[in-house]
Amino acid sequence: MNAPVASLRGLDLRAEIDRLRRERNAVILAHYYQVPEIQDLADFVGDSLDLSRKAASTDADVIAFCGVRFMAETAKILSPEKIVVLPDMDAGCSLEDSCPPDRFRAFREAHPDHIALTYINCSAAVKALSDIIVTSSSAETILAQLPADQKIIFGPDKNLGGYLARRTGRDMLLWPGVCIVHEAFSETELLKLKARHPGAPVLAHPECPGHILDHADIVGSTKAILDYALASPAQTLIVATEPHIIHQMEKAAPHKNFIGAPGADGNCNCNMCPYMALNTIEKLYVALRDLEPRIELDEGMRLAARKPLERMLEMAGNTVGKGDVGRPIFGA
Repeated sequence: MNAPVASLRGLDLRAEIDRLRRERNAVILAHYYQVPEIQDLADFVGDSLDLSRKAASTDADVIAFCGVRFMAETAKILSPEKIVVLPDMDAGCSLEDSCPPDRFRAFREAHPDHIALTYINCSAAVKALSDIIVTSSSAETILAQLPADQKIIFGPDKNLGGYLARRTGRDMLLWPGVCIVHEAFSETELLKLKARHPGAPVLAHPECPGHILDHADIVGSTKAILDYALASPAQTLIVATEPHIIHQMEKAAPHKNFIGAPGADGNCNCNMCPYMALNTIEKLYVALRDLEPRIELDEGMRLAARKPLERMLEMAGNTVGKGDVGRPIFGA
């Protein structure tokens, strides 16, 4: 049982985490949406699939994944021989929650002539029911390889699916899930911000709804947004994704001004992921100490979930993790 945080007082948690990292032969992964103190002590910081692939390539015995549950499950799918711990097992995802496996199975059975192109932001059980997994950087490449008359279910993110449908002209049956973080951005407040910073490009994740993407200069994955922000000659940039990614931008380009896109009241924290925030440095220490909470997957489901992941890597291996970007095409 995890010790209460109160019992950790007086510990140098950073030093203790470093000690346990060595003793456990552990690798610590942090998604871009983690708080800065966790990003700064991680071995790797990045997108979910890229992190899992990097961890799989190491000789680590333990993976401590500071992210959300579906990400840690993906690490276990790719590294079944490794122990995978998640600092807080309640760190879920609104997209995963929107797509329960039993409902997704029934939906698939109701449309037997469709294949399931499923965003990686879903549970291992839903991956196991899918034909091809996609990331925001690989989805368009994969769609281009599917026959034009192939009927497609895209889930669980209707915003990403809608963006892809408009970019590619594909008519897809969209599962009605959304990311609560990217839904929180306010078009009105974004327009006010753009007016205060004329010429500042808007960088948006395709999980944002169309009325936000319509005002973006660049749409792309978290890695694509980061890469563009660093390469752009612009000195002020507006970032429409979870704002903790700005920590990496500021570390790499301290001379630039990065502004998080606003929520409904102009300055709320509603665009910070409450699930990512459940991971703390204290919980990371306890997870490494106790090797709990631990991700465990039924082997049959793990193998079934790995198959559509491998198909994605076969079809778009050169683009996965590179973070392709696109310009919005709304109204085109």
